[in-house]
Amino acid sequence: MSLLDNLKWRYATKRMNGQKVPREKVDYILEAARLAPSSSGLQPYRIVVISDRETRQKLKEFANNQSQITECSHLLVFAAWDHYSNERIGRVLLNTARQRGLPDQAMEAYQQKIWSAYEPLGQEWQKAHAAKQAYIALGLAIAAAAEQGVDATPMEGFDPVKMDELLGLGQLGITSVALLPIGYRDEQNDWLLKLKKVRTPREEFVMELDGDQATRWEGQLYNVSSH
Repeated sequence: MSLLDNLKWRYATKRMNGQKVPREKVDYILEAARLAPSSSGLQPYRIVVISDRETRQKLKEFANNQSQITECSHLLVFAAWDHYSNERIGRVLLNTARQRGLPDQAMEAYQQKIWSAYEPLGQEWQKAHAAKQAYIALGLAIAAAAEQGVDATPMEGFDPVKMDELLGLGQLGITSVALLPIGYRDEQNDWLLKLKKVRTPREEFVMELDGDQATRWEGQLYNVSSH
């Protein structure tokens, strides 16, 4: 199937049947996430892969008891840096220089440029920025799963503090931002399976500029002040 066909096939699976996803498919999904673009190539996030059911059962308790967490084959936890630092940025760029056969000092000026821009913005901005990068990888993981015929359900409904504590993420300087259970749909018990996939119509979703300022958003105007 084409990518668009794969995306039409997938949906946010509500019930999974516990069937194991072959390791080669899991690795394919993870590799797609690893190859995702990120700001300055820093990849300020990691993915924790949990196949142990006992651990997933504990996580489920502070993830709104969402059944996919224990019914899935593997639970992917996307965890982003909780802050940037000159040292963290430097380690990534040093590795980049060495992988490209450049002198160790080749990217020092760029490192200082990034850090001088990020440092004044504070830790909360840095944490949010890193999380945004993780979501790019999350999107590619979802698409890769669909390509492999594997169901995947992106989730935010969990307590990140408790999640981080149970997984020991705080000591690594990362914090959980999204969950992605992967597995196979339970065709007998998933109420969402038979329902039509609904998305915003293309003529509303895509807003094209063609140079005609007077009719730029014709047919796409909304009362943004209404509540």
